[in-house]
Amino acid sequence: MEFTASQIAGFLNGEIEGNPDIIVNDIAKIEDGKSGALSFLANPKYEQYIYTTKSSVVLVNRSFTPSAALEVTLIRVDNAYEAFASLLRLVAGSKPARKGIDPTAVIDPDASIGSDVYIGAYAVISAGCSVGDGCSVYPHVYLGDNTKLGERCILYPGVKIYHDTVLGKECIIHAGAVIGSDGFGFAPQSESEFMKIPQLGNVILEDHVEVGANSAIDRATMGSTIIRSGVKIDNLVQIGHNVEIGENTVMAGQSGVAGSSKVGRNCMFAGQTGIAGHLKIADGTRVGAQAGIAGDIKQENSVYLGSPAMDHKQFLRSFVVYRALPELKQRVEDLEREIKALKNK
Repeated sequence: MEFTASQIAGFLNGEIEGNPDIIVNDIAKIEDGKSGALSFLANPKYEQYIYTTKSSVVLVNRSFTPSAALEVTLIRVDNAYEAFASLLRLVAGSKPARKGIDPTAVIDPDASIGSDVYIGAYAVISAGCSVGDGCSVYPHVYLGDNTKLGERCILYPGVKIYHDTVLGKECIIHAGAVIGSDGFGFAPQSESEFMKIPQLGNVILEDHVEVGANSAIDRATMGSTIIRSGVKIDNLVQIGHNVEIGENTVMAGQSGVAGSSKVGRNCMFAGQTGIAGHLKIADGTRVGAQAGIAGDIKQENSVYLGSPAMDHKQFLRSFVVYRALPELKQRVEDLEREIKALKNK
């Protein structure tokens, strides 16, 4: 990768302040900048670094007004974070993609393999599978019977996909993720025994879904567990059987959704959030870290915090009282002593 500031500005429709011919051949955080690197500034908390960074070029928002002299070349854009992400995609796309089928891969004769694919060492593709054009299946991936991959999916090493799972186009599944494992279904038979309920459904991932490393999405008991288009799931997330996640929802690491809950579109869940089973979460809901959702959220675009989760305004009012509990306890004890003294008189 080697571009001039003017080439980058042209790609991003940005405006240059400084040397348009300066060359960029690397990417770095603004606080760790070095000569020849491109950085970005989007969060005001990091503004201090733009005055000392060694990076050659920094992307900034058009509205940015420096409070001191700058030595670095600026490229002003509408949204520095989005522009930087676009450049990262450009760099990633310029790397040569792996192609071909490793001789150690095990591919059932009944499987269908598209064109321009990569299938790595010791991958297993079972009977009835369909691998779409341009897919990358890295080493030690397992695809169970009748699994379907749409075009240009990427399955990183060690991904396990159980039978009958369906992936749309351009899905990305990171290392160690398991798609289609049995849902947690057991019927109590006595005080100490449980009978396993067969999980006969499947998992459907629509287009442009990304699943983080070591996450698990369980197959449905009947029907399908459905992850809608554009959903992004972080590492170490558990999605239970018969769950539905709406379009463009994002869920951060160590979160969990219990069986049969329905999550709406454009929701955001911070890390370690938990959703109980059989709930409905409205479109646009945002949930803070470590929140526990125990009931339906019916109002769209709500913000919930705490465990059990509550509306963020109610939570903030409650938290003021919670922080004051030691002082309130002391006041109650003082009052009790005064009352006791008065009674003794």
